[in-house]
Amino acid sequence: MSEQTLYVMVGYPGSGKTTVSQYIHELTGAVHLWADHERQHMFAQPTHSHAENIKLYDTLNERTDELLRQGKSVVFDTNFNFYKDRERMRRIAARNGAHAVIVWITTPKDLARQRATQHSDGQATRIWGNMLPADFNRIARGLQKPTASEHAIQLDGTHITKAQVAEILRDHQLLHQA
Repeated sequence: MSEQTLYVMVGYPGSGKTTVSQYIHELTGAVHLWADHERQHMFAQPTHSHAENIKLYDTLNERTDELLRQGKSVVFDTNFNFYKDRERMRRIAARNGAHAVIVWITTPKDLARQRATQHSDGQATRIWGNMLPADFNRIARGLQKPTASEHAIQLDGTHITKAQVAEILRDHQLLHQA
């Protein structure tokens, strides 16, 4: 297996995708592309509109392609909740000789909702603050669970630790002992 990896995150808002992404970055050295952070830098007053989303993700997809072309691994930290978007990421990885890994954070929906809509203030991983419950529900309804053929790595996001992430990466031969 190629040691160059594209990590593609799946899960509800508030599931722990950014926490896991940060741990993967720390453990593997993969570049952490955090869509929320990039949006904040690209747009003076983000609207989260469809047009803004298109521009953001076109830019991030190009950046991912370039980083992989340079031989770097990437953690693409956003809601890859649609199968078609995960397929696009697999194609980007494949054309650069990288291995795409789907990382599915399987936090119970009620806990994720609570984190995203009530407990975001002051959390370094939630730069937009509390999400509106209607927005959470819309995004959660649209989640297309990874299929068996996607071979997703599942992590319980109830209580995520760096040691837990390291163990999962080792189990899947994605973290090598120095």
